[in-house]
Amino acid sequence: MYRILKKRELAENVDEFVVEASEIAKKAEPGQFVIVRISKKGERIPLTIAEKDCDAGTITLMVQRVGKTTFHLSCLEEGHVITDVVGPLGKPTHLEKWGHVVCIGGGLGLAPVHHIAQGVKDAENRITTIMGFRREDLVFWEEKMKLISDRLIVTTNDGSYGMKGLVTDALQELIDSGEEINMVITAGPVPMMKAVAELTKKYRIPTVASLNPVMVDGTGMCGACRVTVNGEVKFACVDGPEFDAHKVEFDELINRLNMFKTLEGEALKEFQKKHCGCGKE
Repeated sequence: MYRILKKRELAENVDEFVVEASEIAKKAEPGQFVIVRISKKGERIPLTIAEKDCDAGTITLMVQRVGKTTFHLSCLEEGHVITDVVGPLGKPTHLEKWGHVVCIGGGLGLAPVHHIAQGVKDAENRITTIMGFRREDLVFWEEKMKLISDRLIVTTNDGSYGMKGLVTDALQELIDSGEEINMVITAGPVPMMKAVAELTKKYRIPTVASLNPVMVDGTGMCGACRVTVNGEVKFACVDGPEFDAHKVEFDELINRLNMFKTLEGEALKEFQKKHCGCGKE
């Protein structure tokens, strides 16, 4: 059984779940994810493992309420059981002693970035973390990232907290200061990852992008997460989720992500009409 032991709202439409999953916790490595199914008739959705606790036998999942299934999941409370949690899936993050690593997370991208940054730290690297949000009330996990990072920079689009601007503005300042950067790892909205990749490519800084946001089925069967990398078609769920960001065709990826927005919105409205927030089928 995959019982929800703790649940809390981190920010608007963002929930944190600590789930009982001892076998997954034992095997999970940075960069990996799980497939969650709330009920027998439910949709399968991929969620990144944000944190694990082998002693407690738990994994931490971060969920943003954007569609039918994520809203359904947000209706569950502590003590409720999730029908299926399968994993760990995906290729773990390649880790080595690079030197100075900049980890960049935008919004929910902090889920993979937190676990990856822990692995980067364990590999004896120096870490600068850049966290990006639209505004102050959306900021979360700042204290957690401070514990891992040698330096932490928080940015908000409107300047209501931390540095005003985008994560790329903070990264540009680091580069302009003469700070040596040996590796950049980024996760978050696809347009953000594209912007990071375009910036680091100019300075020939190796960059890895975690393409978790594009996955659907999570096992390579649906083909929805296909992405062109260095001229070859890859599947984010089984070949990734991490790729050399300088070789990813981001424009193609953004176009595909926009294809089903209307249908996804209709499915969410139908769910909300039927269930009135109770989350029961």
